[in-house]
Amino acid sequence: MIHRTEPTVQQEKWKIELGNAITSPLELLRLLDLDKTDLARQLDSMPEFRLRVPRCFVSRMRKADPDDPLLRQVLPLAIENRISPGFVKDPVGDLQSEIVPGVLHKYHGRALLVTTGACGIHCRYCFRRHFPYSDSNPSVDHWQKALNYIRQTDSISEVLLSGGDPLSLSDQKLSSLIKAIELIPHVKRLRIHSRMPVVLPARIETQFLNMLGGSRLKTIMVIHANHANEIDVEVHKTMSELHGSGVTLLNQSVLLHKVNDNVDTLADLSEKLFESGVLPYYLHLLDPVQGAAHFNIEKNEAMGLIRHLRTRLPGYLVPRLVWEKPGAAFKITIL
Repeated sequence: MIHRTEPTVQQEKWKIELGNAITSPLELLRLLDLDKTDLARQLDSMPEFRLRVPRCFVSRMRKADPDDPLLRQVLPLAIENRISPGFVKDPVGDLQSEIVPGVLHKYHGRALLVTTGACGIHCRYCFRRHFPYSDSNPSVDHWQKALNYIRQTDSISEVLLSGGDPLSLSDQKLSSLIKAIELIPHVKRLRIHSRMPVVLPARIETQFLNMLGGSRLKTIMVIHANHANEIDVEVHKTMSELHGSGVTLLNQSVLLHKVNDNVDTLADLSEKLFESGVLPYYLHLLDPVQGAAHFNIEKNEAMGLIRHLRTRLPGYLVPRLVWEKPGAAFKITIL
């Protein structure tokens, strides 16, 4: 049985849409006319990392196509239960970089706040799908330990809000956190990593735009799109609104088998992003997280794709191919 949230005066539209997200793999397959195909037999019947996908994102998927690139990113399959050598629960060394609960300080000059474990969508390749969010919750003391660490570390000029997805938090909570960060004199920039503008564009409401536009901090939003089909008219409009509020927009993608591992797809994505005012930033090699080995693309193949992409696009539309090495002082640029 499907339970839908009825709208009330107090609820924002995006919260209603998020509450009505699809969490049943069989329901998702039925909506896409795939419930009687072999794909239904490949499902993980009891995934620890559950399905979650907003209906507006599902509307961009192709019906009756088991290889749809958006579907592949969210559908839990039994293959995720295979143990693959080298694929681990903490692939980028988050836990060894945690200074106080929820604060990761990997790189000089910037610190990352794991603001929440909640997301608008559950991507099957997520490198934090096993992260112990309940043990690393910086909001339990209203961010005081996290903010004190940033306040006492004057080399930090940029604070990153990540998660989960920080835009899963209400505007009230985000505003309170951002205002507290603004009071720290040596912090100059706020960077928000979010998939919400892509998967649930209704999240970007006027109050949120005003909050970012009124901040003394230079604000950068790193969105996450892997395929051009993720960017529809509503997403394009949302990017224009963010850009109009003075937010610098960058995109990071993950190179994924049978999702975006060809030059045409990567070129289309870069073109579509730029049309929406977003600059391609990073193309990540897959972080070797347990459960995602079937998405992996080898480094040499990835380098070949980037070299070919450079023959197709101007340099500013070619993302940097990178990977994250645990303990390294910076993100490694491969090409």
